[in-house]
Amino acid sequence: MKKTPDFSRRSLLRAGAAFAGSSIMGVLPLRAFAQQMAGLPPADHCFVFVYFSGGWDVLLSLDPRDPAVFTPERVNETRIFPDYAATTNITAADRGIIKPAGSNIEFGPAIGNMRNHYDVMSVIRGIDMRTVAHEVGRRYFITGKEPAGAAARGSSTATEIVGQMVPMGLTKVPVPSIAYNVESYNDRYGGYANALRVSSQNDLLLTLSKSATQFDSEIEKELVDMQGRPVSCEADLYDSRGLVSQYREALAQKQTVLTAQVDKYFQFANKGTDDGLNSYRAQVRAAYGLGDGTNTTTSAARAATAATAIKRGISQCVSLTINTGNLDTHFNRQVENATSQKTAWDALAALVNDLKNSDFDPNDPSKGKWMDADPNKGHCTIVCFSEFSRTPLTNAAGGRDHHITNSCMLLGRGIRHNLVFGKSGDVGLSAGIVDFETGKPKPNGLVITPEHVIASVLDAANLDYSITRESPLKGLLSKYP
Repeated sequence: MKKTPDFSRRSLLRAGAAFAGSSIMGVLPLRAFAQQMAGLPPADHCFVFVYFSGGWDVLLSLDPRDPAVFTPERVNETRIFPDYAATTNITAADRGIIKPAGSNIEFGPAIGNMRNHYDVMSVIRGIDMRTVAHEVGRRYFITGKEPAGAAARGSSTATEIVGQMVPMGLTKVPVPSIAYNVESYNDRYGGYANALRVSSQNDLLLTLSKSATQFDSEIEKELVDMQGRPVSCEADLYDSRGLVSQYREALAQKQTVLTAQVDKYFQFANKGTDDGLNSYRAQVRAAYGLGDGTNTTTSAARAATAATAIKRGISQCVSLTINTGNLDTHFNRQVENATSQKTAWDALAALVNDLKNSDFDPNDPSKGKWMDADPNKGHCTIVCFSEFSRTPLTNAAGGRDHHITNSCMLLGRGIRHNLVFGKSGDVGLSAGIVDFETGKPKPNGLVITPEHVIASVLDAANLDYSITRESPLKGLLSKYP
């Protein structure tokens, strides 16, 4: 007699790691979804959460200082040393403050091509992270809630968005949220709001493809292996925590997405003629500089994946780690941090350029572009963040350590454009005290924290932000006069 597979808690969670609960059942029927997938319209308002892993140096990008003013001779006074001369991997012309014509925002040497998109962004400066621990800072920004120790509290902002929008009928995408090499949490919504979690492009293709045969890990193999296995009566009987239901839901979602064959959109190297997507994939390769499309590990490939997921109507929220190089650079001055940041910023710039130039609905140009110069138009909001910054002074090894004052960037719909909101101190790069209505320094103002940023993102989408227990930065949002 054939032995019934063991559906232990560990096995069930591993088998459903990607699709567990991420079901569209009740959102879009399987048959309708399978029939419409080729032309499924995207959600009206999509979100991309871009994580720079490791702790970026904001002096190199979002919160620069003029090296002619913050000189080595004044270090004891200012406690800030930009040291842009050390960024030998950056062109000499860029080793200083970068401010494009028409921009109200100054950038540092590593900003790369993102300088060209000042017209659709706001930069928030002087954010108090209240931590210099990687896990804590990362989870703080992902959820908008200060962790309990190192443990995340609350749902990811992407989960919160999907959790609120799906019941209101504001999204009918097959995979509402994708988390690409970044953490995701759900503490209060049903499985429909869970993110599809993948660690690489290969993982994504494996999860979405019917024909995948190569596995990067035992978890992936078990996920595919367990598809269709029967659940024993005994397992069902003792399923007090709902794991069998979770497993069944995961299988239903997986089958739905496999039927639609959405993996074909992400096969950037595919030049075949069997699915009618050659022109699209060629455009993606050109727009993101992917060459022949075979290298899927680059920052540019990750950005192209995010764009494809939202533009093709596959997802409403995509969270991704954009950088592949190391930002946690305690040694070797700023060369490595500058290289990693510039590569990631350039990839993001390609994504923004794509959204600026792509019609939201190719069949109805009146609906505008994905990203518009008018902050009340467009269909996408982008949030760029890191867990903290680097110290404004170099250490004995010529590198920079962890620093509590941070910055972030918001782009697109609902966000005022060409704006700097908040300020860090000119002594020691301290967190600023600002007026939340104007973003300007104010003696009796408040300090910006990640809660305020996430409340602003939710409010920009006209969603309930009370979960943050803080008010949004009203001067940052285009909806307020």
